[in-house]
Amino acid sequence: MRLPKITSLYGRIFAIFWLTMLLVLIAVLSLPHLDPRKARNIPADDLERLIAVKTKTEQRYASETNLGQILFKLEGVKRSGRDNRGHDDRPRFFVTDLDGNIMTTQERKDFRYRALQNFITSIDLTGTPQQKLYGHYMIAGPLPIQLAQQDLLFYVGMKWNQPPPFLLRMFDKPLQLLFAVMLVSTPLLLWLAWALSQPARKLERAAKRVAQGEFVVDPSLEKGTSEFRQAGTSFNQMVEAVNQMISGQQRLLSDISHELRSPLTRLRMANALATRKQGQSPELSRIDTEAQRLEQMISELLELSRMQVDSHLTRERQPMTSLWEAILSDAQFEAQQMNKTLSYNAIPEDMISGNPKLLMSALDNVVRNAICYGTSRIDVEFTATEQQLVISVDDDGEGVPEQELEAIFRPFYRVSTARDRHSGGTGLGLAITESAIRQHSGSIVAKHSVLGGLRIEIGLPLSTVS
Repeated sequence: MRLPKITSLYGRIFAIFWLTMLLVLIAVLSLPHLDPRKARNIPADDLERLIAVKTKTEQRYASETNLGQILFKLEGVKRSGRDNRGHDDRPRFFVTDLDGNIMTTQERKDFRYRALQNFITSIDLTGTPQQKLYGHYMIAGPLPIQLAQQDLLFYVGMKWNQPPPFLLRMFDKPLQLLFAVMLVSTPLLLWLAWALSQPARKLERAAKRVAQGEFVVDPSLEKGTSEFRQAGTSFNQMVEAVNQMISGQQRLLSDISHELRSPLTRLRMANALATRKQGQSPELSRIDTEAQRLEQMISELLELSRMQVDSHLTRERQPMTSLWEAILSDAQFEAQQMNKTLSYNAIPEDMISGNPKLLMSALDNVVRNAICYGTSRIDVEFTATEQQLVISVDDDGEGVPEQELEAIFRPFYRVSTARDRHSGGTGLGLAITESAIRQHSGSIVAKHSVLGGLRIEIGLPLSTVS
């Protein structure tokens, strides 16, 4: 018979609880059968030895007719065996009448007599011989014996040197019992903690992947206990819904771009024909400039949307120098043509994991903005720490007002200073950069530069830098 598999989290918790309780219950129920402090039948071997002692005693005093002398001799037998404390550790014999009255020639103040009296009152004198432990003193009996032609009952008392049973020690000492319960339950609790942590960690890793832009369904989330299976199923359904939503957005933007580019192309063709017929004019030049700007804006908008959809599909590890060395070299040459100076320190030799196109585009947009708006100097600095890579780009231009430093990363946003519509920008460059960095779980902030202009600071966490 195969036991059903417990798939519920609460089921596992209750199973471990009841299993622990069952072990404690078994221990409690078995305690009376193991506890020598309760009267119980004498083991067969011990009973045979007790009968032999009784028979030998009867034979020894068979010729005696004075019971008092017999009792005196029984109680006065020389005992040579003594324990480390000087106490008697040899068996001692007791005699009672058939009603259980102790017959002795000594005072009954001794502990042994009190124990014997308690033993007599707790057993059936006519039943099977039994034994009972009083501290470290064991009393066994009774056996019928005939002394001085009288029918009497015979008992034996002896020092009990054996250690008490394990369960008895546990119940006698609560701390040991607590330790034993913990010893039994700890492996079960560790297994339960492991069983709970594994699906939770899977869910955590899946959530981090989604936060990094990897909208991938993970079938392993739908395994384990029923509660985590339900959570994993809901998580995968959410990922699928997000994928469908983003795909729908991408299709909508593609359709819009196609519909916009067709009349935009016809507009530029009509403008070119008008220019050929009528010659150049400020009005026709303005129409062509705005048409070009509109086409550029549509292209950058599509690039931004495409980046948010499938940036996780093309991730790889490669040296940072292969990503940004050529970009900075070209930007340095471009700055020289504009009578500006661009300088940068050595790029770290570490590897970086991510989408190469996005990482290259992010730095390229920031550096070219600095060249465009800087007056004469642009500084690019790479700083690698144990936790992250920081790229700082400073220029000595007019900068951005304090209240607009956060807003410049919004799509189509333009500041009211030199970075305005007359510069030819669409307001999407920094938005694309911010999206690219966010896809790699990084951060990008704008600050006032020590050069007097704008400082863009990009941070890539250790999880992407190795």
